[in-house]
Amino acid sequence: MDELNRLSVDEFKSSDKIPLVIVLDNIRSLNNVGSAFRTSDAFRIQKIYLCGITGTPPHRDIQKTALGATDSVEWEYVGSTLDAIADLKQQNFTICSLEQVDNSTKLNAFGPIEDSKYALVFGNEVFGVEEEVILASDHVLEIPQMGTKHSLNISVSMGIAIWDFVSKLGVWDSDQDNVK
Repeated sequence: MDELNRLSVDEFKSSDKIPLVIVLDNIRSLNNVGSAFRTSDAFRIQKIYLCGITGTPPHRDIQKTALGATDSVEWEYVGSTLDAIADLKQQNFTICSLEQVDNSTKLNAFGPIEDSKYALVFGNEVFGVEEEVILASDHVLEIPQMGTKHSLNISVSMGIAIWDFVSKLGVWDSDQDNVK
C-alpha cells in the first residue's frame, strides 16, 4: 500500500474531500451499497446517505464489496430520501438525480460549477429514483447509452457519474496522479 501512496483510514478521515455526497434511494442490493462505499472511498466523497430500505453497515454482504470502506467513508441513515434532500438543500448542495426521464440532461453535457457542492442521487435497481425525489432535484442527469439495454447497474452508474463529476470539478493535479 505504501508504494501505491494510499491513505490510512485516519488520514482519509482527516483529508480534504471532494464537494460531493452520494444519496442512495431505496437500494435493495447490499452488494451495490458496498460498491457505493468502495467507490466513494476511491474518490474521497464527503458522505453517503443511506435512505429508505437501503441496508446499512455492518453487514457481511456490504463488507464483501466495500472492503473496509465503511470504516473510512462517513455515512448516515435517513428514513426518507426527501428528508435527506431537504437537509442537503439547507446545506447549499445542488441535487442531481441520475435517471432516464423526459428533459433529462446528458451527463456529458452537464457542467458542474467549481466551488459548488453536489449530491448525486441513485435509485432503486428496479424502480429507479422515486418520482417525488426527481421533482425535488435541481437537475436530472442521464448517462447516454447506445446499446439494446435501457439501464446500467447502479454500481456502474455510480462509477461513471462520480468519475465524471470529479474530472469536471478539476480536482486532479494535472502533473501528478494526486488530488489538488
